[in-house]
Amino acid sequence: MGAWAFALRSRHPKLNCRLDSRRLITNTAARLQEIVVEEPSFWRLFPAKGEVFEEQVEVGPHVVTFETGKLARFASGAVVMGIKDTRVLTTVVGASRLEANMSFMPLQVDYREKQYAQGRIPNTFMRREGAPKERELLIGRVIDRSIRPLFPKGYYYESQVMANVLCVDGEQDPDVLAACGASAALMVSDIPWNGPVGVVRIGRVDGKFVVNPSMDELAVSDLNLVYACTVDKTIMMETQAREITNNDLKDALQLAHAEATKLIAPQIRLASKVQNQKRSFSVVTVDNEVLERIRAKAEVAIDTVMGNPSYGKFERGKALSNIQADVEVILKEEGEEKCLKALPLAFDQVRKEVVRKNIFEKGERVDGRRLDEVRDLHTEVELYTPLHGSSLFSRGNTQVLCTVTLGAPEDAQKLDYLVGPPKKRFMLHYSFPPYCINEVGRSTWLNRREVGHGNLAEKALVALLPNEEEFPYSVRVTSEVMASDGSSSMATVCGGSLALMDAGVPLRSHVAGVSVGLITAVDETTGKITDYRILTDILESSFDSLSMQKRNINKCINLSEHGMQGLEDHVGDMDFKIAGTRLGITAIQLDIKPSGIPLDILCEALEPARIAREQILDVMEQEIREPKTEQKANAPRKGNFSVQREMVGRLIGPHGSTVKNIERTTGVRLSISEDGRVCVIAKDQSSYDQAKDMVDSVIGKEVEIGNIYSGCVTQIRDFGAFVEIEGGHQGLLHISELSHQRVAQVTDAVMLGQKLSVMCIGRDTKGNIKLSLKATMPLSTAVKNRESSTMVPGVERTISTASPANAMSVAETEREVIKCKIVLEQSGRIPGKLEETEMVMQNQGEVEPLKLHGVKQQEGVEYREVPVRVAVSTPECNGDAKLESRSEDARLDSSKKSQVNIDGEYEATVHQIRVLGAVLKLHNGELGKLFFDEETTKLSFNSGDRLAVRFFRLIVGFLPVGVELRALTEPREGGGNFLREIDPNCEGYKAACSSHYGYD
Repeated sequence: MGAWAFALRSRHPKLNCRLDSRRLITNTAARLQEIVVEEPSFWRLFPAKGEVFEEQVEVGPHVVTFETGKLARFASGAVVMGIKDTRVLTTVVGASRLEANMSFMPLQVDYREKQYAQGRIPNTFMRREGAPKERELLIGRVIDRSIRPLFPKGYYYESQVMANVLCVDGEQDPDVLAACGASAALMVSDIPWNGPVGVVRIGRVDGKFVVNPSMDELAVSDLNLVYACTVDKTIMMETQAREITNNDLKDALQLAHAEATKLIAPQIRLASKVQNQKRSFSVVTVDNEVLERIRAKAEVAIDTVMGNPSYGKFERGKALSNIQADVEVILKEEGEEKCLKALPLAFDQVRKEVVRKNIFEKGERVDGRRLDEVRDLHTEVELYTPLHGSSLFSRGNTQVLCTVTLGAPEDAQKLDYLVGPPKKRFMLHYSFPPYCINEVGRSTWLNRREVGHGNLAEKALVALLPNEEEFPYSVRVTSEVMASDGSSSMATVCGGSLALMDAGVPLRSHVAGVSVGLITAVDETTGKITDYRILTDILESSFDSLSMQKRNINKCINLSEHGMQGLEDHVGDMDFKIAGTRLGITAIQLDIKPSGIPLDILCEALEPARIAREQILDVMEQEIREPKTEQKANAPRKGNFSVQREMVGRLIGPHGSTVKNIERTTGVRLSISEDGRVCVIAKDQSSYDQAKDMVDSVIGKEVEIGNIYSGCVTQIRDFGAFVEIEGGHQGLLHISELSHQRVAQVTDAVMLGQKLSVMCIGRDTKGNIKLSLKATMPLSTAVKNRESSTMVPGVERTISTASPANAMSVAETEREVIKCKIVLEQSGRIPGKLEETEMVMQNQGEVEPLKLHGVKQQEGVEYREVPVRVAVSTPECNGDAKLESRSEDARLDSSKKSQVNIDGEYEATVHQIRVLGAVLKLHNGELGKLFFDEETTKLSFNSGDRLAVRFFRLIVGFLPVGVELRALTEPREGGGNFLREIDPNCEGYKAACSSHYGYD
């Protein structure tokens, strides 16, 4: 630049900036000529409508469709998969920049089911979906395990898969479509991935395997197998079964593999149509030269620690940390900066090589066990008596505490999923606190790993539970991992089975689980497995890859320092969790690290798992072989009874207020069905009894067959009488149940408002109560009454509030509630009757003459006493009257309502002659009845005969009030009986008429 230019720029700053801008533009244009610009993929140059690519294939009985290019075109890959009217959109997006210090594949999988897919608005306050549900987390884990092993080794770019259910028809579970859709979306994207995979579900209905069964078929299926594979290898397996045998499971796996591979070719064709080029990426690896230097310095020391079984978990971890620190010091002294940067990865790789070499060459494991040996076992039950059920299961250093809580049917978990049942009554919750691996950590509310492990144990145990009709309780099992050194999920299965039997849950048999591992030797050129070893009861990693995503490289590699040394899981190739009984398998979960494992190796691993499972079952059965039959004092109580349908509304109350009050007061759970069935589940016996009493107070006590109840006649029909008994229950007293003798008309035996003691003899087909009057007076008692010379036969007897025991011995528990005395005089029109009556009196002995106040007695007339029963019906006892057991004071007060006084003298008229007795009517309208028998018949009286009666005594009992009466009769000309004239000037008679009858 010349001097003039410099001077010009110094005097004019704006010109100076203008010249610099021109120079920058010139230099930038020169650089742009050197940059190679990549052409965009043609399938992204869509118009507004877009170009759609489709593929379809028939799998089982259904046609599976693939579609891309219509939705989510900005995503790296987007595919809509469908079966019939079920559609799932799956998208994938990958970061293009590698984060620093990344040592694992940060893959995030989200599966969501929104209510619009089934035409519903969410039933939440905000009317929108909230946090992911448990089912969504579980399906996300299935998708993750189906695609993660096929990412290139060392590919640590952040990636995300999102599956969204667009619509469902209720016939197919969309989880399989989402997993297979993730594979197809990765195939059409530019993200490097060594797929595709096929995913199918296999069920078994009536002994026949079904591919991709419908929800109805799945509900009755004894197998639910979700299987993912490549052309020749298995990637993922998730199984729930009802004790399926190993051979049957192998057949199901073979079918699943054959059907799943049908889904691979359509994905390849779809990707070829899209023609999206895969992006270039950097792989995080360890240089061979660096690896050799670190191996030379650390291999011998690592081998010494790994080959010594006396090291415990934390001792081994501390020794390995010291070795790594010593190697780091040496590298610093030597100035090996490159080796220092790669030390964590290289040290971990050397450790894996040492462990695998010892297994292949020496057959030794880090804890000194054989390859097929199970760790030492310890079991305990009923650790804490206040709990419904509890157990402690230990396998090696892994320790799990399991508890069981029983609840009412309403305690079942309500599910708001697109498909599947609306609720589940068996729940298992798995908890993995930080202290179980000696770490300081944060406790989260919902952890994917905890949900997944709990669901696996739940699947393993639910197959052995009885059906809801046999065992209506809701059951919650909690698993608290006290210490983790491998296979805590399978320890949860064992501990849960022990706790369920301790709680008295009627499991058919014990369930046990074990994890099987795999160590393989792979040919680097061909990628085929050349050798392998199957390990039983592996030392499992405490955290899976999802948890690893939040840890940096040093924390991921130095697992031993943090107590996370699930060595055989971390250095191995497979974690094959298998749970079941002696008869078969109930649950399986397969996690792998390489890009697939041959199916024949997995089938081979089933046998050592069965052998180990039976060894564990032997130890568990030594502790407790069968469910406990004796209920614990604190165990919940369950009771079932029925109420009449018309009582259901009364029991529930307005807006459920009555039921809520009972539940709030007693702490029980009431389940009431529309047909009147009531289920009561209480936390203990006392609360159950309290709740039962409250229910009885609302609807009355339950009417039991064989019990005797007091009742009042409310209606009379030609076929019988309706009697309202205690608690407001109404039953039919049929005419055939009125007496042991034939009754022509109902009114001959009972009358409206009459108090009776009746027995419940059953219910008809509609549940109506059937009552009997004659059943309260057995024939043996009637015969005894007729043979008795101290009482006129026909005296009715009853018993107190009956129970089934009392109902069997009426004669022993009966008591008289009413007595009366009446003096009869033979009329001239009944020849021979006087002699018979007098003969009875002579057997009783001499009877003193009666002295009736206010009644003039004729000379020459003999008066005698004969004890008979007169039932008095008071005006208060009408059709709407309610019977209740009263105290003695209350019953005495009721005598005032009967309008009769002790020692009162009243006039009675024979109102009606019936088959079983004569109805007597007092002047105030009250009615009484005199029952006949063989000696006293309807021929003894005429309708209209007048009798003088005296209230002799009051007998305390149920209403109506019982009285003792004395009547005066004398012969008259022309035959018949008439009332002896009463002196109207008698003070006692005047007082009685004035105070009780209301007239002078």
